[in-house]
Amino acid sequence: MPVDHDLGSARRLTTPYEGLVARGWDPDAPIPGPLSLHRARVPADWVDYNDHMTESAYLHVVGDGADAFFRFFGIDEAYRAAGHSLFTAETHLHHLAEAAVDDELRVDLRLLDVDAKRLHVFHEVHNESTERLAATAEQLLLHVDTRAGRVTPLPDHLLTRLRSIRAAHARLPVPAAVGHVMQIPHATDGA
Repeated sequence: MPVDHDLGSARRLTTPYEGLVARGWDPDAPIPGPLSLHRARVPADWVDYNDHMTESAYLHVVGDGADAFFRFFGIDEAYRAAGHSLFTAETHLHHLAEAAVDDELRVDLRLLDVDAKRLHVFHEVHNESTERLAATAEQLLLHVDTRAGRVTPLPDHLLTRLRSIRAAHARLPVPAAVGHVMQIPHATDGA
């Protein structure tokens, strides 16, 4: 029998970075690879009936990591108020190990590729409490003119920064999960 949930108390999700101004960009500063820009402690409301962090909470952590990355290279509330933002077009999330209440998480991000309108990023969610890789997420992000409602090129100064980050991350190995196709493998012997 379906359960009727009270959604009247729903509120807008926020990230810990909302309201923070994008940090200043120093073109001569070394760019770490990968970038470790977000950490979180698992609160009780992220845990489900199996006593593990829920799928949606993993995506929430990855989203917060992406938001920290946006501020790293120059996108913040002022940028969005001016009519531009990054939207997620696709996410592939791999659950690798459990996380529980009070576990400490660190999100590492690498920029795999960038062009005038798109970013291809990869996140690793490390459970520092268990010293295990808890999840990975691969995302395709689109630069959008929010007033016109369409994908549009990044401004030159942001594209230049992103190309610098991409160059720094190009030396990192491409994770095995990148481009992974979800499927059920079938035996070729007809079994």
